[in-house]
Amino acid sequence: MGDAFRRAESGTQLLARLEGRSSLKNLEPYLFAEEGSPVHGDVIEFHGPEGTGKTEMLYHLIARCILPKSGGGLEAEVMFIDTDYHFDMLRLVTILENRLAQRTEEMIKQCLGRLFLVNCNSSTQLLLTLYSLENIFCTHPSLCLLILDSISAFYWIDRSNGGESLNLQEMNLKKCAHALEKLVREHHLVLFATSQTLMHKSTNSADSFFPLKLHHETDADYRPYLCKSWQQMVSHRVFFSKQCNSDSSKGFTIISCHLKQNLGVKRSFSIAECGVQF
Repeated sequence: MGDAFRRAESGTQLLARLEGRSSLKNLEPYLFAEEGSPVHGDVIEFHGPEGTGKTEMLYHLIARCILPKSGGGLEAEVMFIDTDYHFDMLRLVTILENRLAQRTEEMIKQCLGRLFLVNCNSSTQLLLTLYSLENIFCTHPSLCLLILDSISAFYWIDRSNGGESLNLQEMNLKKCAHALEKLVREHHLVLFATSQTLMHKSTNSADSFFPLKLHHETDADYRPYLCKSWQQMVSHRVFFSKQCNSDSSKGFTIISCHLKQNLGVKRSFSIAECGVQF
């Protein structure tokens, strides 16, 4: 259906649709080591153990997008693909209520109307879902943010199903990565995806993933384990951790790395009823 739509779409309509994508450069400046990010085409991976604030940060980004401009939001649409079945609609509504001056039911409905939520329970279903999204992005010019929570959800299942063959183990994830790359490129999207800490690094295995100035600041135990097709797509990687110092008012830390420019920044944040606070 997506191909048929593009064949029927004029050049003028295509230009109007792509230019209609909202800029996300003010989405959350504290997440990035450089100014003006993210831009269309960026792929940002949130990496860390469970309980380090990754999903809460996604709620924060969703709220920033779907809130009206009058309420400090971007008034943009978001596609959220939930593979971990962790998405909590009540938590998102609580964050919206805390950030809206007018907390009416109608205003909440308008905000949630800008959110598209999809559940997937296997890598095959995820792949088919990605193929089916083409027409939605074609017909919704304000749909500019794609979120996948998480890209690593089916890693162990696929590894088991693939037997001894690495190609079979990674086959579905490679196809998903290619489908994601195509959607991001052709529809001028920004993609955020989370991944769990499933592997522990060996000595010096992760040095190249951190800018030089952050080598001595991070204790991130990172070892890349997802397929190369995905690794090559990622433009920014944000490492999440929970602070052990109970005296700190900021309970969580991120180390954000721009992989192509070798830039990095370390920030702390807390999680309150109203959501993430830097």
